[in-house]
Amino acid sequence: MATPTLVKNGRSTRSTIALKLLMAVTGLIFIGYVLAHMYGNLKAFSGQAAFDEYAEHLRTIGEPLLPYAGLLWIIRIVLILALVGHVYAAYTLWARSAKARTTKYTYTKRVNSTWSSKTMRWGGTALLLFIVFHILHFTLRVVTPGSNSDSPYERLVGSFEIWWVAAIYLVAMAALAMHLRHGTWSAAQTLGLTNSAAARRNANLAGYLVAVVVAGGYSLIPIGVLTGLIS
Repeated sequence: MATPTLVKNGRSTRSTIALKLLMAVTGLIFIGYVLAHMYGNLKAFSGQAAFDEYAEHLRTIGEPLLPYAGLLWIIRIVLILALVGHVYAAYTLWARSAKARTTKYTYTKRVNSTWSSKTMRWGGTALLLFIVFHILHFTLRVVTPGSNSDSPYERLVGSFEIWWVAAIYLVAMAALAMHLRHGTWSAAQTLGLTNSAAARRNANLAGYLVAVVVAGGYSLIPIGVLTGLIS
C-alpha cells in the first residue's frame, strides 16, 4: 500500500510534468504566431498601400462565414488563453522551485547554464509588460506616440520615428531572442525531443534559429524607419 508521502510526491511530479507540457504547448503557439505576425509586418518595406491592404485583409478573412474581424478575434482569444496558461505555469513552477530550496547550498558554478536560461524569469516578466504596452500602442490605440492615424502604416512609421519608442521595441526584441532561444530548447526537452546528442544539438540550433529569425525580423522594422528605408 502506498504511503501518503509517496502519493503526494507522485501527484506533485505529475502536476509538474503537466505544467511543463502546458508551457511547451503554449510556447509553440506563440512561436507560430510571432512568425506569422513578423511576415505580415515586414510588408512595411513594400510601402503604405501593401501594408494597409494586408492589415485590412486580416479583418475580412472568412467573410461572410465569419463577421468582420472575426478571425482576428478568434486568434486573440486563443492567444489570451495561451498567455494565461503560459504565465500561470511559469510562475507556479518558479514558486515551487523556490519553495523546494529550503536550505542554502555551497555555491557551485553551473558551467552548462546559458545567459538566456538565467534571464528567463525576469526576461519573461519584461516581455509580459511589453505585450501590455504593445496592445495599448497598436491594438487599442490608448498610447499613441507619433501618430494616431487610421492608417496602420502611418501609425507604425510615426511611432518608430521617435527614438525612444524604437528603443523600447529593440530592447524587447533582445529579450524575446533570449526567451525564444531557451524556450525552444526547453519545449523540445519537455516533449522528449532531446534524447540523443544529435537531437540535443538540433534542438539547440533550432533555438538559435528561431531567436535570430523572429527577433531579427521584427527589429528590421524600427531600424528601417530610423534609417529612412521605411518612410
